Amino acid sequence: MMDKSLSTIALIGNPNTGKTSLFNALTGQKQRVGNYPGVTVEKKSGLWKLSPTETLTVIDLPGTYSLSAQTIDERITVDVLSGTIPDLSPSLMIIVIDAENLQRNLFLASQASELGVPIVIALNCWDIAERKGIQIDSKLLEKRLGVPVVPTVANQAKGIDSLALAVKTALNNKAIMVRPKWPEPVQEAVETLKRDLSDIDKTSQSLSNGEIQRLIFDASSAVTERLKGDQTEISEAIEKAKETVHKGGFHPNAVESIIRFRFLKPILADIIARQATLKKAIHTESIDQLLLHRFWGLVIFVGMMYFVFQSVYSWSGPFMQLIEDGIAHVQSIASSALVSTPMLQSLIVDGVLSGVGAFVIFLPQILVLFLFISLLEETGYMARAAFLMDKLFQWCGLNGKSFVPLLSSYACAIPGILATRTINDKKIRIITIMIAPLMSCSARLPIYILMIGIFVEPIYGPAISGITLFFMHFIGVLVAAPAAYLLNRCIQRKSIATPFVMELPRYRVPNLKNICSRIYESGYAFISSAGTLIFAFTIVIWALFYFPRPASIESEIRSQNTVELLDESSLQAKIDSAYLENSFGGQLGKGLQPIFNSAGYDWKITVAVIASFPAREVIIATLGILYSLGGEMDENSRDLRASLKNATWEDGERKGQPVFNLAVAFSIMIFFALCMQCGATVAIIAQELNWFWAIGSFITLSSMAWVASILTYQSISFFL
Repeated sequence: MMDKSLSTIALIGNPNTGKTSLFNALTGQKQRVGNYPGVTVEKKSGLWKLSPTETLTVIDLPGTYSLSAQTIDERITVDVLSGTIPDLSPSLMIIVIDAENLQRNLFLASQASELGVPIVIALNCWDIAERKGIQIDSKLLEKRLGVPVVPTVANQAKGIDSLALAVKTALNNKAIMVRPKWPEPVQEAVETLKRDLSDIDKTSQSLSNGEIQRLIFDASSAVTERLKGDQTEISEAIEKAKETVHKGGFHPNAVESIIRFRFLKPILADIIARQATLKKAIHTESIDQLLLHRFWGLVIFVGMMYFVFQSVYSWSGPFMQLIEDGIAHVQSIASSALVSTPMLQSLIVDGVLSGVGAFVIFLPQILVLFLFISLLEETGYMARAAFLMDKLFQWCGLNGKSFVPLLSSYACAIPGILATRTINDKKIRIITIMIAPLMSCSARLPIYILMIGIFVEPIYGPAISGITLFFMHFIGVLVAAPAAYLLNRCIQRKSIATPFVMELPRYRVPNLKNICSRIYESGYAFISSAGTLIFAFTIVIWALFYFPRPASIESEIRSQNTVELLDESSLQAKIDSAYLENSFGGQLGKGLQPIFNSAGYDWKITVAVIASFPAREVIIATLGILYSLGGEMDENSRDLRASLKNATWEDGERKGQPVFNLAVAFSIMIFFALCMQCGATVAIIAQELNWFWAIGSFITLSSMAWVASILTYQSISFFL
């Protein structure tokens, strides 16, 4: 009988075989999403209810072409299948195979057979193969492989009952797939390497013959990273084994492919038959001639990406405004209800509710972005877009898959960084995440409009103002490209570069269920994981700019008002300004002001820069408070513009001189163009990578922005 409590099924297969569709068909809504231990690769698992008394756990492993672990996704697949990751050792593997590409997909199955785990073959996309006149004798294939072979159409949930029966049978009978017979030199090398590795480290004894063979065949030897022994000794042992294989007349880096395909060829000799069909199929080659054309393909791609970018920005706008208005309404109610307890009022209104709003407001952008990413992937266009952009990105260490995340970061870095989950190469994903904050997000626009509106447009006119605004949006790209190049040279220098390999999948009609599932998972992951970090950031910043709050400040200002005779609104604005100045954050700003002195910043600009860390557009409201205008100011406020234009230095050598001028305006804009987008972006980087990368990114970008702002201020001041 099947062990109902411990049975775990691993779902593996090549990319674009319908593995995710099959996972959704098996588990329905009973899914869990998290990360594998120690890495940021997404782990999807779910419950498959075979009957009222029989339930299995299904793990959806990352798509891979081989078990020679070159990328982090492939490494996870190997570790799960070999039982290295605790509590994730599978009792059975379901290998999802595209019925159109039987021999190539069976290469992965042949590798998996070396692990000694029962196997069931899901022969997916059966309907497409039939439409193209491809006939496969699944029963004969099952007999020759020695494991169940079940035709399925995953996106229509067809063949699920037959698959369930095959899984029950395979679990009870321990169905092991036939394996190729290795030549004597390979067998000798395997035994030699096992003996040498055992001498180096006892943990190597748990490696299977299949893993040992891949250590020999795989030039990068990535599987050895799991071993605790001396890496030099391990490398020497592998080289010795390779020499043994080479002496037998085989090239050690090609022998596995040759032997496995030579093994599969007679098995498939009379399994597949092709017939002419009257049904019309989509001619992929004809469409690709247009979509992959070096000129027209690029034009179509740019147009499509522009539409995606504008949609993320504009479609989400009304929903973001609705969320903002809703939060503001709740804040108003809470403010009125808690007026008798000022500190609790501020905590709830400015801390808790602002913290909730700080991450919920990004949700529409994330949902819209992943709607388009899912559509592009489901239709098969995403792979072609990556192919088009790959050559443009190669010089700086990125590939075509980096384009969509970077483009999305122009709206907001948060959905852009989340979109990097489509990048399989760990190194390229890290680089893309690290440069994503350099894209000029929408939160920076208010400060650009404010500074340009005060110091550029009145003097140089609307044409120069427009060029300036365009330049501010483009400067991040100019810095991001060389930054990516440097990161590519620095990260994992000793590792062997993984070439950009991507299969161009067939065009297909998007599956609505898959799209909705992807959107839901992305939104839920953002709220449950990143939302916690963003909320914590907001509470910390609130406390920093609220405390201490001595009553003597308000008493002193009200006593002074007997002379100034300010109305209550203006008086309250002045009190808020004084509290902000004397807060921990205000004192921190004053303490850091000398560092920004060479950039032309006084203490108020410095405080505003620090206070804007949770959300960069907050600088406008902070400046309004500091200049006793209240926190309801926006970039078009005449009072704020007049106050900034007339502001003078309060002390020091520049006392009485204007604080703001053209040099200071550009210094501020350059700083905001290059600094970290916001605290939420730091939280997302920490979630997707770790805190080392998040803090490193913040420090690096802040330092870069600081140096650039000083150079900008000093250069422009020289000519003024």
